[in-house]
Amino acid sequence: MSRNLPRACLELASSQDGVISRKQALDNGMSADAIEGLLRTERWQTLRRGVYLTFTGAPPRAADLWAAVHRAGPDAVLSHQTAAELFKLTDQRSSLIHVTIGERRRVSPLPGVVVHHSNRLDYAVHPGLQPRRTRIEETVLDLVGEAVTFDAAFGIVCAACQRRLTTSARLAEALAARTRIRWRHELREALGAIDGGVHSVLEYRYVRRVERPHGLPAASRQAKIVAGGRSRYLDNLFGDYGLCVELDGQQAHPDDQRWQDQRRINAITEQGLTTLRYGWTDVARWPCQMAAQIGAVLRQRGWPGPVQRCSPTCPASNSAVS
Repeated sequence: MSRNLPRACLELASSQDGVISRKQALDNGMSADAIEGLLRTERWQTLRRGVYLTFTGAPPRAADLWAAVHRAGPDAVLSHQTAAELFKLTDQRSSLIHVTIGERRRVSPLPGVVVHHSNRLDYAVHPGLQPRRTRIEETVLDLVGEAVTFDAAFGIVCAACQRRLTTSARLAEALAARTRIRWRHELREALGAIDGGVHSVLEYRYVRRVERPHGLPAASRQAKIVAGGRSRYLDNLFGDYGLCVELDGQQAHPDDQRWQDQRRINAITEQGLTTLRYGWTDVARWPCQMAAQIGAVLRQRGWPGPVQRCSPTCPASNSAVS
């Protein structure tokens, strides 16, 4: 970055990862001829029309984001997958940059940029972070609105809470402020489950398909115990009855992971707990049989029961699956 630039331009470009717009440069003491000279001698490079990088070499990701925001206009903010990237809500980088602008404003198509519109942009934008972006709660709900399935939407909400980027209470508040959003009722229920300790889609399905509809007692979610000299967190612990229900979302494990899982189960057993373990297929295809088996073990350990039928054809009140 040239040291001969006006101090205000130097400071501004430095704060924007080396990016400055033509308007900013002119407003801070540069002449049009000076800008053209820097571009002609390739000390500056054009990222987008009217937006420049003040050093040579390949532009970093941050510079591309700044350039997209400047080119999209004064009210533009990074949003959706791009805001999620910046918040580290996701570990994947979108090949496209997502920005949101005011509902009534229009911009020409921008290569590599997806432009969204919002009628509540003043509320949605984060008050302090740069480059400007939507708040984490708004980002989560934007992604929820684009999710193809509710399971995918739940996974986004769950990840935001697990990574401690926000809380279920803040998401519920943001949800209430949205006049239009998919799965509103389901999301309210899901946020309550997350607040109660549910950490995955599989755990949520277990609560909704196995535990609640069959009248099983409510387990403690992510219950902490000390076993094998270390703290461990159990998916579902029926503490009064010494039963742990573990849910495995992976269809197969490498050998080292399998042995880690076995050591975990052995350490739990040392604490006098019985462990039942289930996977995706069990919860998806045989929730009633799962409930019957869990209920049978609970009854052996003093639970008065009974297991309730979730429908007239439900087999859960019969003997446990063998």
